[in-house]
Order: sequence, then C-alpha cells, then structure tokens
Amino acid sequence: MVGHSSDEEKDSKQAEIKSQASSQYSAQNEWQVHKVGVPPRQHLFKEFASTVKETFFADDPLRPFRDQPGSRKFVLGVQAIFPIFEWGRSYSLSKFKGDLIAGLTIASLCIPQDIGYAKLANLDPQYGLYSSFVPPLIYAFMGSSRDIAIGPVAVVSLLLGRLIQNEIDPTTNPHDYRRLAFTATFFAGVTQATLGFFRLGFLIDFLSHAAVVGFMAGAAITIALQQLKGFLGITKFTKKSDIVSVMRSVFQSAHHGWNWQTIVIGASFLGFLLVAKYIGKKNKKFFWVPAIAPLTSVILSTFFVYITHAEKEGVQIVNHIKKGINPPSVNEIYFTGDYLLKGVKIGIVAGMIALTEAIAIGRTFAAMKDYQLDGNKEMVAMGVMNIVGSMTSCYVATGSFSRSAVNYMAGCKTAVSNIVMSCVVFLTLEFITPLFKYTPNAILAAIIISAVIGLIDFEAAILIWKIDKFDFIACMGAFFGVIFVSVEIGLLIAVTISFAKILLQVTRPRTAILGKLPRTAVYRNILQYPEATKVPGILIVRVDSAIYFSNSNYIKERILRWLTDEEEQLKAAYMPRLQYLIVEMSPVTDIDTSGIHAFEELYRSLQKRDVQLVLANPGPVVIDKLHASNFANLIGEGKIFLTVSDAVSSCSPKLVEEA
Repeated sequence: MVGHSSDEEKDSKQAEIKSQASSQYSAQNEWQVHKVGVPPRQHLFKEFASTVKETFFADDPLRPFRDQPGSRKFVLGVQAIFPIFEWGRSYSLSKFKGDLIAGLTIASLCIPQDIGYAKLANLDPQYGLYSSFVPPLIYAFMGSSRDIAIGPVAVVSLLLGRLIQNEIDPTTNPHDYRRLAFTATFFAGVTQATLGFFRLGFLIDFLSHAAVVGFMAGAAITIALQQLKGFLGITKFTKKSDIVSVMRSVFQSAHHGWNWQTIVIGASFLGFLLVAKYIGKKNKKFFWVPAIAPLTSVILSTFFVYITHAEKEGVQIVNHIKKGINPPSVNEIYFTGDYLLKGVKIGIVAGMIALTEAIAIGRTFAAMKDYQLDGNKEMVAMGVMNIVGSMTSCYVATGSFSRSAVNYMAGCKTAVSNIVMSCVVFLTLEFITPLFKYTPNAILAAIIISAVIGLIDFEAAILIWKIDKFDFIACMGAFFGVIFVSVEIGLLIAVTISFAKILLQVTRPRTAILGKLPRTAVYRNILQYPEATKVPGILIVRVDSAIYFSNSNYIKERILRWLTDEEEQLKAAYMPRLQYLIVEMSPVTDIDTSGIHAFEELYRSLQKRDVQLVLANPGPVVIDKLHASNFANLIGEGKIFLTVSDAVSSCSPKLVEEA
C-alpha cells in the first residue's frame, strides 16, 4: 500500500511538472508572438517625392552640395559637368607617362581600325579618323571613366551603315547618305544626353546581358562575312547582310571574281594579326604586340603594294584619304524634310546600342580598378560628344572594348590617354593620310576580322546555358536573327525576347509550398529541402513576387490549385482535411488594388471550403495597404502574424508542444 501510494505521488508530481512546463512554454510562446507593425502614414507629397528620389536619384547626386557655401557649390557644379577639373588638380608627371604610353599605343591600333570601320559604315576613310579626333577630346573633359577609349566601333558602324543604306544608296547618292549619317549621329547624341540628364539610364538595362552576347556574336560574324569582299578582291558583292545572301555572292564570284594576289595579302596578314593577338593573350607583358600589329600590317602591306604595283594586278587599294582635320558639318544635318524622322529613328537605335556597349565597358574596367562610374554622367558625356561630333563631320563614336582593353593594359591612369590618341590622329590627318593611298583593302578586311573575332564570347554563351535556359533562348534568338536576317531584325528579336522574359516573370511569379525543417522553427520550400515536413491541417504557401494587376489573378488561381491538389492528396490518404491556409508574404514587396481584390476573392473562396486564411510577415508597404483597404479587418487582426512559426503556433498549438 505504501509503495502504491508513493507511485501515485510520483505520477502526480510528474503531471504537475509537465503542466507547469506546458504553461511556462505557453506563456513564453505567447510573449514571443509579436504583432505586425503598421508604419505611420506618410504625407502624400512626401511619399511621392520619396518614390521619385529613389527611382531617379538613387545615388543621391546632390549629397556633395549639402551645407556648402555658394562659391563651393559653383565649383562642385563645374566639376560635376567636367570631371577633368576634379581629378586634374592631382595630376602628376608619373600619371602622364602612363597616359602617354597608353595613348600612343591605342592610337597605333585605332588608325587602321578607323579606316576600316568607316568603310563598314559606307563612308569615306577619313570620316573614321575624324571620329577618333573630336569625340575623344570632348569625352576626356566630360567622361568619368579612366580607362575607356573612344572612337568608332565595328557593331555600331555596321548597324549605322545597314540602317542608312535602307534609305539611301551610298554609291549613287553619297552626299545625302553622308548627311543622313550626320543627322543620325546628332540624334544619337541627343538620345544619350537626354537619358543621362533625366536620369533614365535604367532603360538600357532592359536589353539583357544574354541578348547583348547573342547580338554581338551575330554582328561579329556578319561583319566578318562582309569583309570577304575586300579579303577576296570581289568587285560585285551583295548589299544584303544575311549569311545566305553573302555566301551565295561569294561562291557565285568564285570562278571569275576572286583575286589571288588579294587573297595572299589578306590571308598572310590575317595570320600575322591572329598570332600577335595570341601572343598578347598568353603573356600580358606583350600586350603591345597585338596593339601595334594592325599599324605594322598597314605599313608593310602598303609598302609591298607600292613597290610591286599590285594595284595593276587587280588588288583593290584605299586610293585617296582626304587630308586635313574635320570640316564643319552643321549645315549638312537634316533639321527639316523627309529624312529628319528617318535620322531620328536611326539615331535612337544606334545611340542606344552605342550606349549599352560603352556603359558595359566602363563598368567592367571601373570594377577592375575599384572606382565608381556614374552611368548618368557617362550618358551625358557620350551624348554631348556625339552632338558635337555630328557638327564636325563625325559619325557615332562610343567606347571600344578592344581599344579600352589595350588602354588598360598599357597602364593608362586617366582620360588623358584619349587626348594623346586624339593628338596622334590630328597629326595623321594633317600629314600622314596621303601615305595610305596604296593601302590594300584586304589588309583593312583582315584588321576588322581579327578585331571582331573577340566579340564572339563562347564562354559567356556556355555559362548562360548553364544558368538560365530562357536567357540562352534570348541569346540564340538575337544571334540567329542577326546572321540569317539582318542586324536590325536581330536587334528587334533581342529586345522582344528581353521584354518577353520580364513580362513572363511579372505575370507568372513563382510560388512554393513550405514545410518545417526538423528540430527548428524554420519553414522552407519542400522542393529545395525534401526533409522539410508539412504541418497537418495547414497549407503554407509563399508568393515570390510583388502582387500587381498583371499577376494577381494568376496568384489567386495558383494558390487555389495548390489547395485543391493538397486536399485531393489528403483525401486519398484518409488524413484530416485542411483547416488553415498560411500565405508567407516576406517576398511580396508591394500590392495594388487588383492584388487586394484578388485576396478578397481568395478569402471568400476559402470561406466556402471552411478554410481560414492567415497571412505571415507582410512588409510595411503591404500591411499599410491591407489596413487602408480594410482587408486586415475582414480576415481579422488575429490572422496576421510576424512569422510563419508564429502563425503555425497559433493555428496548431499541439504541434508546437510536441516540438
């Protein structure tokens, strides 16, 4: 009897201890549950001003001007427009030595490239040199990049040439063709400067990296195929740029149109250029080898043609490059007439592509040297540079990746390297251009082919395939569009697929079912964490996007589909039905009236199924709108929790006690 009574006392004590522990846990749990805070209502004007500031002035450009006297603000304003007055104060002789070497190096690379790129744009050779004289000077004063090298580039030259050629034939009407080129350059500059001034630089980000990789690779192949005319010595060549038309033109002229002397010159120097590029790539100390190889090739090939008179054997040569610096061309720009609107359209397209390439190059080298690049300042600098360029017989100039890479490896310190390059081009225009008379077209073709090969980035394409298959479709769409149709169609495909991806992500956001990780209070995606277990009687769904009119109906239907699937599985397994639907809203950054309306419809649908709607961790913007719309009162303040764990604790206390 005594033993029996002692056992009863032990059992009662254990029950009492369990009861106390349970009550302590409940009290502790109750203390830990926090309500979701509702932010104080902002004044409408302040809220609007805050949104505008974050959208257009995220970098807070006026911060240096705060608490400064008027004279200091004026100085800072001048330095903001012309950064050269800021970094120029600390400029030294040691920096000039680096800039001098870099400037001379990129000048030796740009001179032969400019002549070739001008022909790519269907312009006379001197216009390529003009575009490496004035624009780099303007950029040196207004640009914020220390490494970017300014001048004509292959892709923009090809794009400009193709778009203008669709309007005016450069062979039958070269004067009007040139005028339209200057007009397009002017409006390209206006587009760039406008984007920078109104801080709309984020618009260029709508062209995805994958689309740019595909477009550049396609343009590189198209440019290389266009060079077969000069490389093979063909006189009659197609004006189309697609690969089928070009190859048909090449093979049709194989029996009577190819010139073997031209092929020998082109092939031998192309081999020399590729070997030089390989040497520079294998050993960074020899970066100067591929930099001077194009000019060396021009000098040697010109001398060879001159002493052998190969032009009499059918080798096509440059013939004449006009001597002297840029003549004014303000009067040649179309400000009225039929070609005005065409110049605007071509200018906008060329300006955006040039800007995309330049900003990408500038950011790349800024990251390598660990300094900040102001994208909006860059746009204004590029815009002013091209506006002034259009008035001084230049066509669209931008940052060149090959020249910028050489500039960087040559040890440039500031934008003074562009000034040095510009001075060398000036001397070339004044004194040396007659010496290019016997330069064979084949060598210019070889220089362009060797330059554009670097635009084909196989590693980037493979990486895109590994990371995102949809991005790879955008990449290939742009690539095949350029090589099989035209440059402008390839660009259109690139932009279309980029926008399609954005629309798809906005209208079809991801949702996930969450489960509880063992021995934790953490809830994660059950597909990512197979060990996570669902909570009996509760379905936890996470929405991974803001909820707007474009996706609100889809989100509602997707949640109901999750619910239906879960109920069917529970019914088949003879398990208790669902009683709660918890929507995890941490990733939901915003919600509009359509989103709230969709949640109201979801709430009514759940009521008919006898399932209660619970929200977990809505952000400040979301909770504010839920209260403003009275939706919080509709579902009840007690159905909105700070965390999923709190929500589960409230809905299923037994589970928490077991845990």
